[in-house]
Amino acid sequence: MAMKQRIAIGLAAATAAIALPTLASLSGKAEAAAVPPPQLNERATGNREVAVLAGGCFWGVEAVYEHVKGVSDVRSGFAGGDRKSATYDKVSGGGTRHAEAVRIVYDPKVIGYGDLLRIFFAVVHDPTEVNRQGPDVGPQYRSAIFPQSEGQARVARAYIAQLSKQHIFPKPIATKLEQGAFVAAEAYHQDFMRKNPTHPYIVYHDKPKVAALKRQFPLSWKG
Repeated sequence: MAMKQRIAIGLAAATAAIALPTLASLSGKAEAAAVPPPQLNERATGNREVAVLAGGCFWGVEAVYEHVKGVSDVRSGFAGGDRKSATYDKVSGGGTRHAEAVRIVYDPKVIGYGDLLRIFFAVVHDPTEVNRQGPDVGPQYRSAIFPQSEGQARVARAYIAQLSKQHIFPKPIATKLEQGAFVAAEAYHQDFMRKNPTHPYIVYHDKPKVAALKRQFPLSWKG
């Protein structure tokens, strides 16, 4: 969805809302208590690992992980297509194969890759939606995991299988494992929520996600 469309949707939603919604009311998802920790959770021995996740508009995904202990850097960008088409205007058209994604640098001694995925499934987005998240429609808003190693792929496959077997969500999980290089988005997208805390889209769609992280994962929260 182009920037102007996001602003229009945010304004309409904020005007119509009597009170800010919870994440559950936005996506129909259960609280994190219903999303169990992964049975397989690889913890690397180094002090720096990278995860790439796509869960709808990257503004909110970035904002959530910026508040996770053990995460040192989060960048908004694109993954799944070629570098030449990795611009916001082109990706917003839906035909580049890219997904809006975030690149997360984290310390595996503090937080495991599986723990990042638990937050991804519990508060970041609705993993049952296909080619959309909330008001944002198109394949660029799909739910996808881009493993950076075979170990990450193994953890991700096992966790999706675990959640599916336990019927954690009312509909099948749409999240796919994909490949593709990450390309950072334009500078004005970086730290968007921190720089634009009163933006209508942020207020209505993304602040509830950050609040849900703090409420549901207090031990992983950093201010």
